[in-house]
Amino acid sequence: MAEVEFPARIMVRFVETLSTELGHDSLSAVLVKAGLPEEWAHHNHFAKLDNIQAAQAYSRLQAALRAYYGRGARGILLRIGSKLWEHLLYDSALGLKAQSVFIRGIPKAMRRKPALELLARMLSAAPGSVTAHVQDLDMLLVDGTSPTVMDQSDNAPICFVTLGLIRECLFWADGQEHDIEERACRALGARQCEFKITIGG
Repeated sequence: MAEVEFPARIMVRFVETLSTELGHDSLSAVLVKAGLPEEWAHHNHFAKLDNIQAAQAYSRLQAALRAYYGRGARGILLRIGSKLWEHLLYDSALGLKAQSVFIRGIPKAMRRKPALELLARMLSAAPGSVTAHVQDLDMLLVDGTSPTVMDQSDNAPICFVTLGLIRECLFWADGQEHDIEERACRALGARQCEFKITIGG
């Protein structure tokens, strides 16, 4: 089985956003409590990592946040995911930027699927590792590698950052709030993480 990867450039932005939201001292306290390296409080540290190392750090840092904040971690990580979307747009390669301009130029009702496909491309460390699908009136984002859940198990889905990213991506696309549910998570033993976006109803 191939090793799990996560784009290191997104990891840099994740930690930068986390530090801004929590404050440097609070992030450092999380790291100390979890026995993680102090340099992880500095986002530039992650620019030196490859995508495999970034995936490992992404999983361990989120596990540390869940342990430290308990049930409050969900709201924090959802917020981080929402704020990450703008960074992903800003940092994206020229082809992805062109795709985002195209999406904003088509009618709002037609923007959801291409926006979700754009997010999937941004999150894919390897082509096709994250994909978008349409099911009847609903849509689905499928993360086949799921770096959040590396070496993690839980009794409920834990991919809150991805949920926040989906929420903000779709709001950017059409200005509407959407009902999003992680209906399968590898932390619960599923084969892949699946996020259902309800459109109808």
